[in-house]
Amino acid sequence: MDRSPRITHVSWGRMEVEGLAPGKDFTLYPGGGRPWDWSEHGTRHEPGIQPADVQELLDHGCTVVVLSRGMKLRLNTMPETLKLLEAQGIEVRMEETTAAVQLYNELAETELVGGLFHSTC
Repeated sequence: MDRSPRITHVSWGRMEVEGLAPGKDFTLYPGGGRPWDWSEHGTRHEPGIQPADVQELLDHGCTVVVLSRGMKLRLNTMPETLKLLEAQGIEVRMEETTAAVQLYNELAETELVGGLFHSTC
């Protein structure tokens, strides 16, 4: 089983992840990850994380998904996104970013976890 990379640092506007260059926002999954480019799917704080944003996590075999809400809880998640994950039987956890990082790192020890992480508002 490929392990999801650990997040080793998070602060306002900066994250560090095992095996990846430092960045601001990340898409992480078993075996790897990459910077999360909001412009790919037109993601914005409102209406929030879109189904297309989480599809990559499903494609990498995640059974648990952690969605960060931002440091000031400004990032929303579209209802359609939650419906897609629910329909696939995926456990979803949504938390403020620092709490999401802690939860994700704990889950990465034993689960096929993926996550979307936003390191600012």
